[in-house]
Amino acid sequence: MIRGFFTATLLLLLAYGLSFVLFVSLLPMTPAEVPKADGIVVLTGGGTRLDRADDLFESGVGKRLLISGVDQTISKRTLKNLLHGGPRFDCCADVGYSAEDTHGNAQEAANWTHRHGFNRILLVTARYHMPRSLQEFSSAMPRVTLLPYPVEQDRIDLSDWWRRPRTIFLLHREYVKYLASLVTTQMARA
Repeated sequence: MIRGFFTATLLLLLAYGLSFVLFVSLLPMTPAEVPKADGIVVLTGGGTRLDRADDLFESGVGKRLLISGVDQTISKRTLKNLLHGGPRFDCCADVGYSAEDTHGNAQEAANWTHRHGFNRILLVTARYHMPRSLQEFSSAMPRVTLLPYPVEQDRIDLSDWWRRPRTIFLLHREYVKYLASLVTTQMARA
């Protein structure tokens, strides 16, 4: 009986480890071409994603930009200055203050998308964060086409990730959150 328990535990740990490696190996890359979208949603949490979303927006991708999860103390003008926002920023960039996590980002974006009648959303976030974001967003707005635009995050090098304890920890934490998101979004659909 004890031997069976240890065998089952070992198999479970092996399956978990392999699924984690698969998760990391399947992280999406930045697309070579930017797809057509009605709007862009960018999740706060790093300057690279905000800068890239603003660049895409100012180059004509999307009719509007939503920056989701902004701290209450940051004004739109401050964001524009930080991002060196162009002329489209004033008229067509929206700042979302209600989201405190990825689930909240998805709810905030779903309301924004519905309000503007958008059908295709370019979702900009960190590469390691994209699987969970897509899970939450597709649950919040199942009839909207989500176009992932993952970006490499500053100071996070995913090449040779297995050699960097800090990166392993970050990826593992994100994987656990992704698994939790899978469970909660599936339960919400049931």
